[in-house]
Amino acid sequence: MKWMRHVALATALTLSAPMVAFADTPADQLIVGLSMNNILTLDPAAISGREATGVITNLYDTLVELGADKKTVNPGLASSWTIADDGSITFTLRDGATFSSGNPVTAQDVVWSIKRNIGLGLVGAGVWSSFGYRGNNIDSLLTADGNKITLKPAQATDPQLTLDIFGKPDASAVVDMKTVMSHETNGDRGAAWLKVNAAGSGAFNLTRWSSNEMLILTRFDDYWGEKPKMKRVIFRHLPESQTKRLMLEKGDVDVAIGLSVPDIAALSKNKDVEVQSTPSSGFYFLAVSMKDERFKNQDVRMAIRYLIDYDGINKTIMPNYGAKRLRPVAEGVIGALPDPDYKVDVAKAKELLAKAGYPNGFAVKLLTLNEPPFADTATAIQATLAQAGIKAEIVQGAGDQIYGPMRERKFEMIVGRGGGGQEPHPHSNLRALVINPNNADDAKLSGIIGWRTSFFDQQLNDMSAKALVERDQGKQKAMYEDIQKRYEDLVPALQPISAVVDSVVYRADVKGYENHYGWTVRLRTVSKQR
Repeated sequence: MKWMRHVALATALTLSAPMVAFADTPADQLIVGLSMNNILTLDPAAISGREATGVITNLYDTLVELGADKKTVNPGLASSWTIADDGSITFTLRDGATFSSGNPVTAQDVVWSIKRNIGLGLVGAGVWSSFGYRGNNIDSLLTADGNKITLKPAQATDPQLTLDIFGKPDASAVVDMKTVMSHETNGDRGAAWLKVNAAGSGAFNLTRWSSNEMLILTRFDDYWGEKPKMKRVIFRHLPESQTKRLMLEKGDVDVAIGLSVPDIAALSKNKDVEVQSTPSSGFYFLAVSMKDERFKNQDVRMAIRYLIDYDGINKTIMPNYGAKRLRPVAEGVIGALPDPDYKVDVAKAKELLAKAGYPNGFAVKLLTLNEPPFADTATAIQATLAQAGIKAEIVQGAGDQIYGPMRERKFEMIVGRGGGGQEPHPHSNLRALVINPNNADDAKLSGIIGWRTSFFDQQLNDMSAKALVERDQGKQKAMYEDIQKRYEDLVPALQPISAVVDSVVYRADVKGYENHYGWTVRLRTVSKQR
């Protein structure tokens, strides 16, 4: 799903002054315009979302790099690896890699980084916990010996999926243990310091971060891999789509991320720019909290299913953002079922609400990010909910204002984005949306969307575990189909609306920009032709 058109470019900025002035961008600098509302931290263990992941990918390395084709796994900090019959994976760390501090990258750094992630219990820990890795067993399962790192399976699983974890920045970014621990405060393993600083071995170093203003990365000249072609990458906080469009047209930015549908459509006719749209990972969704007594009732959740205009949202709001998908697994993976034919049915919704004891509906707060396509989707859903008497008050905000309450299970209803999918396997989606290992509040599995919504079904957990280790592809396919059918029958707390599509627009003299389905765009490959 790639389509492109062409350009010539320029852009610039003066780095020395607090205010930014523009002319033509230098040939060795890349200026990226995007909303920074959801970049809340630079600690790789705590990041979530496209924008933060895109930054972290260029500051930190992982042992492997997941290919943009969703099929290949390429060497990263590990030069090679082997998988044993019992599912254990042993990596050989490459020679000569150093952190930006000058410290060498060691196997101990790799192990410590992952154990730190799990120990802190932040967003990235959710991936590890879904595979059975926790603070009480990780010491015996993840070890370093010289330049070797070995991970033993915590539970029966597909080792290919375990390998993929080592390519996810939120779960497996390698941090400089010595530098981080020199900034430890009250046993926080450097968390406060890493929120606004970086200690990686990536292709770029952090030069400056002004929250919701600007983030500057500078080429790491001692990088072990392919040397970045750009001397500097500058991320500018441009939340308004029209502003990004105008600056792109004038050449004040090189790359624009998060443009509105009308602006992308207009730019696609401009011979001076290219539009690149690629299938990404995760979904746009409407979710409710099953801690709320109203949404514990299956009839209420079913009523809401009948009050979403799936076709209208996907036709008018989602082009260049998403493609209609109502199942919790991505199209194209093993066992993926066709979409159900859900339609708006106000009469049926009213009948279900009356049965549940809400004949006149009720009032609810609907959270949404204050940017497209979230806010527009929330407005569309507000309108159809109102037809059945559900009065949704839209609460808009940035990053943590919206996702913070969801992570703490203190929300009612939300339009959000997420759901795994960085790996071409149904389990990647299921572990984010469907599997919930422990529904207790004190489990704090904030990286698992199923936990955030308080959705829990032990039978689905068990079915997913069995499907994951089934080696007969025909049987495995049928098992994943059954999982989707049960999920549908339960009327879950989260309803996918669209599979995420990433659309990026850039000036035509920008070469080597490869939009990546896991939001891990590696800017070391980008150059300018002038």
